[in-house]
Amino acid sequence: MFVCFGNICRSPMAEFIFRHRAEKAGVGEMFFVASAATACEEGRSVHPGTLAVLEKYGVPTYRRSSVLLRAEDAEKYDLFIGMDSYNIRAMRRILGEGAADRIHAVSEYTGSPHEVADPWYTGDFEATYRDLSAGTDALIASLLGEVEDETKDQQDR
Repeated sequence: MFVCFGNICRSPMAEFIFRHRAEKAGVGEMFFVASAATACEEGRSVHPGTLAVLEKYGVPTYRRSSVLLRAEDAEKYDLFIGMDSYNIRAMRRILGEGAADRIHAVSEYTGSPHEVADPWYTGDFEATYRDLSAGTDALIASLLGEVEDETKDQQDR
């Protein structure tokens, strides 16, 4: 579950990029991917700037509306990826202590200390795309490494 403030720019961009990259790698069926907001008016469409940059890079999208992250999502998803420190704090508050070890910043996977800027404010959808491309690629590599480690452990038994 990718999470940002309004679920119209960064988190749907990350969701669409992740789905596309996982499919291209032949592992799309391994993941159930979604996105949500920490604070928004539900039902808003994906921002046109997000759709434009994804189209430019050949990332498929579909029509979707923003949704709020809810406490019960902690039972449905294995991992929650936030875009910035504000969202990380909000995710911890919404999801509770039981999900704390499954909440991470996308930057943790790239080793980059910076947060993913919100293009709603910056207008720079290209920079957000670059950050999320790097983040989703690193996340997929990390997740596949964990799957390989689990498979190896099972084979060693």
